[in-house]
Amino acid sequence: MAHPVDRARSTRPWTAVGPADAPGIVFIHGTRLTRAQWTTQIARLGARYRCVAIDLPGHGERSAEPFTLAAASDAVVAAIDAEIPARRAVLVGLSLGGYVAIETADRSPDHVAGLVLAGCSAEPIGPVAAVFRVFAWGLEHAPAAVLDRVNRGYFRLRYGRSLAAPIIAGGFWPAGGAQAVRALLRARYLERLARLWTPVLVVNGALDPVFGPGGDPWAAACRRGRHVVLARAMHLTSLDRPRAFSNLVAAFADDPAGTA
Repeated sequence: MAHPVDRARSTRPWTAVGPADAPGIVFIHGTRLTRAQWTTQIARLGARYRCVAIDLPGHGERSAEPFTLAAASDAVVAAIDAEIPARRAVLVGLSLGGYVAIETADRSPDHVAGLVLAGCSAEPIGPVAAVFRVFAWGLEHAPAAVLDRVNRGYFRLRYGRSLAAPIIAGGFWPAGGAQAVRALLRARYLERLARLWTPVLVVNGALDPVFGPGGDPWAAACRRGRHVVLARAMHLTSLDRPRAFSNLVAAFADDPAGTA
């Protein structure tokens, strides 16, 4: 007997949809956003996969919780344990979410079937660290009302009402975002990623000037890594090319090792 698709649940700091016995996918959002970032992917994939989108500490329903990488990783594992009977999932992370996915795979490898890492293929050192610090400073010091108006206007203008509406409804969380960006500066990712046996798909937008150039080296450093560049996409690849991004995630979830 087929399992019915669950209705999205919001009583916990994550949304879970899809058949319980289907392959598990956990979506991890970017800085200052929430799980609402993944509304399109959940809608496209939720009938076929067990999809879980979480709020990270400092964001959304977890806005009162301080952000640390350990707490973020624990949040991912808690959602897997609660919502995916196999207790093992493909982690899909964009930007901040990608770094959290690496942290989780390093700390809890038995929970991770594969990694889809979008817009995070750069170590936050040297010039990249300067970009991170400026971003964190802006999130901390700009008036909250101004940031909210800028974010709302940007997402409406860039993505239109249908894509922007759930993101705007989820809210923007600059204080948690600043905490998260600063936490990334105290860690290193590529050396941990390189020693994992977990299959990895690195995804970058062709128009992403910060992370795009690092995609091939990052994929090459993995034991089982691949890199895909999405044309006409910038940093937020899941929003810039939602159909193509969802298709990449589905293909990877079906065959993380790329053996088909």
